Amino acid sequence: MRLSIPAEWLQGIENSTLAVAVRQSLWLYPVLEIVHIVGIVLVVGGAFLFDFRLLGFSKKIPVADLATHVLPWSRRGMILVIPSGLLLFSTNAEALGKDPTFWLKMALLAVAGINVAVFHRITFRSTTAWKTGRIPVGAKAAAVCSILLWLGTIACGRLLAY
Repeated sequence: MRLSIPAEWLQGIENSTLAVAVRQSLWLYPVLEIVHIVGIVLVVGGAFLFDFRLLGFSKKIPVADLATHVLPWSRRGMILVIPSGLLLFSTNAEALGKDPTFWLKMALLAVAGINVAVFHRITFRSTTAWKTGRIPVGAKAAAVCSILLWLGTIACGRLLAY
């Protein structure tokens, strides 16, 4: 099964006033790239810190305490990543909409989102029991999945640039 967006929609996005303005501006596209990268650092950096804690690093820091400090920064990063990513996509929508690497990136992002949602709805609810005990296998599995999904997403993003 191959996902596709109708060519007319992609052309409409790419020819929109906003996409044209971003493409034609000397500074807007690079600024959007910087905003996107800063957002990625916040999202993935926070996720990796949390994931590595779940895998046994920095055991002196309670999981719930780390989550309280780190995860809000990941959420803030999403506020940067989503709009900047949509604007960057709009400048080359037709080519990206046909690129299998783009769709792989989107699939990895979707699975990463599902991983986060399942973790927070099910596994993370029992975090207070982990303060002195072992991290559950499910939490460790979610952490490994998270790390691999984010690495794959970043790799696809870089491959799209070439």
